Amino acid sequence: MIKIRAFKKNELFLMSLVSFCLFVFAQLCQASMTSDSALTLLKEGNLRFSQGKLSSPNQDIARRTKTADEGQKPFAIVLSCSDSRVPLGLIFDRGIGDIFGIRVAGNVAGTDQMGTIEYGVEHLGIPLIVVLGHTKCGAVTAVVEGEHAHGNLEKLVEKIVPAVKKTKKLFPNLPEEQLVDKCAMANVRQVIHDLKTQSPPIKKAIEKGELKIVGGYYDISSGRVDWLDSLSENGLRKGK
Repeated sequence: MIKIRAFKKNELFLMSLVSFCLFVFAQLCQASMTSDSALTLLKEGNLRFSQGKLSSPNQDIARRTKTADEGQKPFAIVLSCSDSRVPLGLIFDRGIGDIFGIRVAGNVAGTDQMGTIEYGVEHLGIPLIVVLGHTKCGAVTAVVEGEHAHGNLEKLVEKIVPAVKKTKKLFPNLPEEQLVDKCAMANVRQVIHDLKTQSPPIKKAIEKGELKIVGGYYDISSGRVDWLDSLSENGLRKGK
């Protein structure tokens, strides 16, 4: 009986030691994170989510305590829509302190969103920005259908209008659902352009090779994120 108890204690100790070593290794990797390695983590996490194989990293008490005591060190900024069907931590299978999330209807980049992103770049040293659109976006749909917005919402959707006008001109005969998709993708590209041209800190970090901006398009049905660098302006995979 004594030997069995001793074995169990040793087994628990080894398991704890392995878990601790893996945790330390993850922190060291994150400390030297590049934009490409950060993007790889997001892509791998989304693949797990879309396949229903979540690993749920960095979601335990140790991670919560560490980030509370030592601060946050997120590896990616994600500017996404506020839609409740786009839960960032879940769709990228990440945990506490991993993603610096900014959510706003239509994933637009106004003054507040741009300032928040600049904080993440300058003060947190985050190497990757993802602008994430999604299928069946209500804000984009409202602009496509020409709905009149009231109050502050009117100013918000004004930022989506240029992408919608451009897309309607390119695809005048598309059914509405397909048109909304193309407009939402065009809006992602417009936001990326705005970030690169209207924010000196972001532009400087890109020029120094410290920052990358990519666009993603999330399918709320399949759970999959398509990356716009692999899609043409027509929304088709390049090479097809």
